[in-house]
Amino acid sequence: MDLAVYQRIQGADYRRIFVVGDIHGCRQQLEDLLCQQAFCYEKDLLLSVGDLIDRGPDSLGCLSLITQPWFVAVRGNHEQMAIDAVHGRHIERWLGNGGGWFYKLSANDEARARQLLRQAESLPHILELTCGQRLTVIAHADYPLDNYHFNQPVDSEQVLWQRRRIDDAVSGESRPITGAERFFFGHTPLAEVAHYANQHYIDTGAVFGGKLTMLQIQ
Repeated sequence: MDLAVYQRIQGADYRRIFVVGDIHGCRQQLEDLLCQQAFCYEKDLLLSVGDLIDRGPDSLGCLSLITQPWFVAVRGNHEQMAIDAVHGRHIERWLGNGGGWFYKLSANDEARARQLLRQAESLPHILELTCGQRLTVIAHADYPLDNYHFNQPVDSEQVLWQRRRIDDAVSGESRPITGAERFFFGHTPLAEVAHYANQHYIDTGAVFGGKLTMLQIQ
């Protein structure tokens, strides 16, 4: 079992903080939302639930966001598939899930993408944001235990892929995760943002004809 990597962020270091759903190469949609919010690149912070790449028109542009000081992302399953593929693992799985853009790049752009994917190997699986006494946790698909602790050992594969919690919630069996006030997840495309117990699912299918969701959380 590969264990998830955690990272802490102090909300007091920023004026405003936003969280955005799965971008999937839809860079222009993101730019439009940032403009609407008069986002300040020097004082504000944008957090991402992962899946920056694949399926949309500008995966390379979205992947390059990880180099920006105003942007912090957790790793999504699509970043993990890309990392695996450039190391020669499970290439067909990535191709079957929108990874074909990488193999159509020019030589210079491919070199840039490979460099960025090496950086993406350092992306955490779980972000903990402290705003005063309030803890907010951001992960891609799920936090697979019912009690949260920073650096608690959890399976990274479940954090990246698991849908059991949201499936249970849709069936009427939602339950809170203790240890933090609220959790934000992506991964599962929905028509609208969904709230179950203290969990918020914010992938609203930008790349599938839906919209990109960006919420202010500080």
